[in-house]
Amino acid sequence: MEKREQLYEGKAKKVFATENPDCVIVSYKDDATAFNGLKKGTITGKGAINNRVTNYLMQLLEKEGVPTHFVEELSDRETVVKKVSIVPLEVIVRNISAGSFAKRYGVEEGIVFDAPTIEFSYKNDDLGDPLLNTSHALALKLATPAEIDAIKAMSFKINDVLKAFFKNVGVDLVDFKLEFGKTNDGKLVLADEISPDTCRFWDSKTHEKLDKDRFRRDLGNVEDAYAEMMKRILG
Repeated sequence: MEKREQLYEGKAKKVFATENPDCVIVSYKDDATAFNGLKKGTITGKGAINNRVTNYLMQLLEKEGVPTHFVEELSDRETVVKKVSIVPLEVIVRNISAGSFAKRYGVEEGIVFDAPTIEFSYKNDDLGDPLLNTSHALALKLATPAEIDAIKAMSFKINDVLKAFFKNVGVDLVDFKLEFGKTNDGKLVLADEISPDTCRFWDSKTHEKLDKDRFRRDLGNVEDAYAEMMKRILG
């Protein structure tokens, strides 16, 4: 696959065109941001870890019947994915109270929910990705009713698969963010990434944080936490 002109650069990745109009190459960066880009830094080796971890988990989900944008890993940092138009809904699935949920509702972190929760936010940096409900999403024409139903069903299935997988490697999947996209032929697929950048991972025994919260909260050992997650996931 030939890498052509750069189409886009986001906070964590660059996207390049290829000779195939249905595929792009994603290149992962070591740049780290938090709080909608207000905090910036670098996590050495993060790009390679997030690339490899995402690809492994996407393939795991494909085997379980979840369609994803993954095509082929090219190198430590670069992967061919299906070209998608991103549905401007960020989906957050939570199994345990943490982060903005705990803050918003004034509860402590670490409450294990009886059932997972799901929330949507409007993918819009200028507005700070505000929370919205299904009727808001429909009013703004961000997705159709059928797409929202499919996104919810896929999100809960992804949670079931990943929760079981992480339990086996001694990690609690606290919460995570998903993005979905539509391929050129209109198929809804899981896109973006699944990594310590987009998930909260706690060690099942010690509850040590093994994710981007170490960067957000200046906890130190950020690189070590990412490396530890890669080791547990890839074995």
